Amino acid sequence: MKTHTRAVVIGGGIAGCSTIYHLTQEGWTDVVLIERDELTSGTTWHSAAQVTNFGMNQTMVGLKTHSINLYNDLANDPEYPINYHHGDGGIRLANTQAQMDGYAQFASMAKGMDVNFEVIDAKECARRHPLISTDNLVGGLWDPLDGDIDPAQLCQALARRARKAGAEVYRHTPVIGLTQHKDDSWTVHTEKGDITCEVVVNAGGYRVNEVGAMMGVHHPVASMEHQYFLTEEIPAIRDAGHRMPLLRCPISDYYCRQEKNGLLLGFYEQECKTWGMDGIDPKFVNALCPDDLDRVTDVLEGAFARMPALMEAGIHTVVNGPITYTIDGAPLVGPIPGKRNAFCIIGLRAGVGEGGGHGWLLAQQIVHGEACYDTWCIDPRRFTGHANVELTALKAIEDYQNEFRFHFPHEHRPAGRPAKTTPLTPILAAEGAEFTVVNGWERLDYIQPSADFHETHGFYFNEAFDVVARDVKAVQTGVGLTEVNGFNRFALSGDDVRGFIDRMFCSKMTQKAGRVGLGYLLNHHGNIKGEATIANLPDGRIWYGSAAASEYHDMDWLTQNIGADEDVEVQSLTNDHTILLLAGPKSRDVLAAASRGDWSKEAFPWLSVREAFIGIAPAIVMAVSFSGELAYEIHMPNNQLYAAYLALQAAGTPHGIHLFGARAVESMRLEKGFRHWKADLITEFNPFESDLDRFVDMGKEFIGKDALMKMQADGPRQKFVTMTIECSDAPAHPGASVVKDGKVVGTITSADWGHRVGKNIAMAFVNPDVTDGLSVEVIGVPQAATIIDGSCLYDPDMALPRS
Repeated sequence: MKTHTRAVVIGGGIAGCSTIYHLTQEGWTDVVLIERDELTSGTTWHSAAQVTNFGMNQTMVGLKTHSINLYNDLANDPEYPINYHHGDGGIRLANTQAQMDGYAQFASMAKGMDVNFEVIDAKECARRHPLISTDNLVGGLWDPLDGDIDPAQLCQALARRARKAGAEVYRHTPVIGLTQHKDDSWTVHTEKGDITCEVVVNAGGYRVNEVGAMMGVHHPVASMEHQYFLTEEIPAIRDAGHRMPLLRCPISDYYCRQEKNGLLLGFYEQECKTWGMDGIDPKFVNALCPDDLDRVTDVLEGAFARMPALMEAGIHTVVNGPITYTIDGAPLVGPIPGKRNAFCIIGLRAGVGEGGGHGWLLAQQIVHGEACYDTWCIDPRRFTGHANVELTALKAIEDYQNEFRFHFPHEHRPAGRPAKTTPLTPILAAEGAEFTVVNGWERLDYIQPSADFHETHGFYFNEAFDVVARDVKAVQTGVGLTEVNGFNRFALSGDDVRGFIDRMFCSKMTQKAGRVGLGYLLNHHGNIKGEATIANLPDGRIWYGSAAASEYHDMDWLTQNIGADEDVEVQSLTNDHTILLLAGPKSRDVLAAASRGDWSKEAFPWLSVREAFIGIAPAIVMAVSFSGELAYEIHMPNNQLYAAYLALQAAGTPHGIHLFGARAVESMRLEKGFRHWKADLITEFNPFESDLDRFVDMGKEFIGKDALMKMQADGPRQKFVTMTIECSDAPAHPGASVVKDGKVVGTITSADWGHRVGKNIAMAFVNPDVTDGLSVEVIGVPQAATIIDGSCLYDPDMALPRS
């Protein structure tokens, strides 16, 4: 066995085999895979192994398309062909119009990735799958490339190709420990000896946290028992003359596909069970859980109603095995938070179908630092300190119970809530708050107008439209107050901190005490990595502020780029402080009534920062605005938050102060052309393509400058634009296609109604040569769209924040 290699991948299922294969494809051939038993002896061997193109966003569609293309290539390898039923087709059923609206949106989104889905009615569903009934059926989504594959053959084929490229695979080699050294290299301790490597990858399947414990981390991954059975031969399938399409049914929580001349039928029952919560038997290898068909009786009855032929079919085999879930159902593929040279590819509940793409994107991150797609939707750092064992289990159960039911816009399911709160959460709840969830934080979305108010979740504007309009008007004409919790903030210090900030940002950042500046961080490829404000406090302290979801992401990026000879420290204040936001033309009057000092325009102009007291509560006040109105961010220690809230409410009562929420902020920031990290700011584009030229100072040195200069010379790949849409009953949704002359020329990143300007607004990346003749697919229907000059529809000269 080797004693040194570039990378060690731990785990020999689809995740590990895909990763080691793709590492060799990216040029790393001196790599090793270690498996405690045989390849595919964990979850992979009993996988139902369905391979679909369907995904909830473009990154997921793209990685699944890669899987399909790779598997097709492997199946056609004359030296080692594998069994892959490619292109049988598949239908996702729907019994409500709202579900059909979702399918129309997903079809539009997939079109931007050159994937063609088809939204079909109930009659067409039955024509394509003659075993199903159309009772209580509206229609479905057709995926022409749906299919299934032999999981063991797949993994062996990937391992074979990796070996041919120079990789080595060690079976029956349990890992017993992991040690990281001062130079960030690792030693992997096994029962057969030690291997030192530059990079270690946790691909441990349902043993993920056994591997994680060896490096002192816990991953938010839980296992669920999952049952399916194989039927005896069904004459209608035997005599059909073609393979039956796959079927996924959110109505009755089951799926099925053809297996020989029968069916494989799988269940997502409501009375589901977690597995392995208290540890996993070391001897659980190529093993299954006890059958428990009583648990799936209700689901089976629904399947019988949808497919009457099942009632005549006998059960040949029952399979009950563990599959892994994360908090949001998407896997964790990328850097392990807080660790260097450590990656994971875990929580792959649909591992075989997606695994080819996940390994592809992970290998790119390991070798090149970033993947070809923005991978935030699968990034392990999207969950932070709240992601404990109990929360993960609750969310895994909830996601399992809703396997084929997608989230509607603004829908936040109840399991595991509340995870993060502030002292104001119960106060706002008593006022009738509806909460959204941001990185686990319960954040005010809007105040319900009455106790019996109910929002119908869907893809059209709904009952909340007028509520948000009310909030926006209150902010525009008077003064509004809201809480912005979870906002990421770091205290930066050290003798070299100024030079460090200058190198990290492509923007010219102010160093003047008492001033705030906005800037952008690039990766080494010259593309957008992050957006942050730097606040230079009057006493010399420096605060770094960024999006709530970026806490672990930004901490890793900053700390990993501190030079060995630099004196720079980064301290997180994220979970200790909260923002109270005052916005509107009367906000200065309220602030002046609640706090001593001169708050006039001359004494405290736009982009200023100072320390103050709000009533008796100490605070940091910044004159910044995400709404586009005169506004103040008041940063408070959490233990003083309620006192400051009371002081502001008392000071604001004579001015008609109004509570508003995140939904109104979203509307207002779109009118201003302000961006949202990981929606409008992604790693696939540079700041010039993102219409952020004014924030780039090419006269200084910064991370990514050389790559940015090359891209600048080559010209833009796409351009970022703001558009208005000639439609008033629904917004566009992220991922929707922008079309010209019947061809996709761009993709929507953010969209909503602008209540101050009375327009349907959308942001998008589009081909650089398009200027007019555009339409945006709103729930699959093309609607005329116009690119506006600049990106700001409301107060483009920024007169209001300066007032």
